[in-house]
Amino acid sequence: MGHDHGDSTDGHDHDSHDDHHAHDRETVDIAVLTVSSSRTLADDPGGDAVEAACEAAGHAVTDRRLVADDADAIAGAVAGLFEGGADVVVTTGGTGLTADDVTVEAVGDLFDRPIPGFGELFRWLSYEEVGPMAMASRATAGVVEDRLVFCLPGSENAARTGTEELIAPAVGHLLGLVRR
Repeated sequence: MGHDHGDSTDGHDHDSHDDHHAHDRETVDIAVLTVSSSRTLADDPGGDAVEAACEAAGHAVTDRRLVADDADAIAGAVAGLFEGGADVVVTTGGTGLTADDVTVEAVGDLFDRPIPGFGELFRWLSYEEVGPMAMASRATAGVVEDRLVFCLPGSENAARTGTEELIAPAVGHLLGLVRR
């Protein structure tokens, strides 16, 4: 038996696998936003990893930007990327515990609904690689109107793992759910 992610009030059986995935998007327009006060787009292994994993999964990376560790600048950049047509924004950097790690607060203020399972799964995957230090990551995701934001750590390995294992394979389905 399948599962349903929403209330069915239209009289149709939404438990079938085909119907459940009827709104999935095969290709998603994704923008990558690197949050760093020390990197440049030419020296951005985390952003490079996100871009490569998205493109390998058949998604289009439509924009790539870098912004300093400043909450207003981060929120403004995410809004600008959505205004530019992105369906999804993936950020790298600013998800740790230091005082200048402000991505989670900046982007979280934009969320209409959080997606707690993303951060939970990311930390679980990270735990398998780095042990209990995985708890220092505040990776998060959420819905902004009918679009999605995913916030990953800035390290190349974390960005690759989060994108290859979680974002790239699920983003088409998740976007379909928030837009149906």
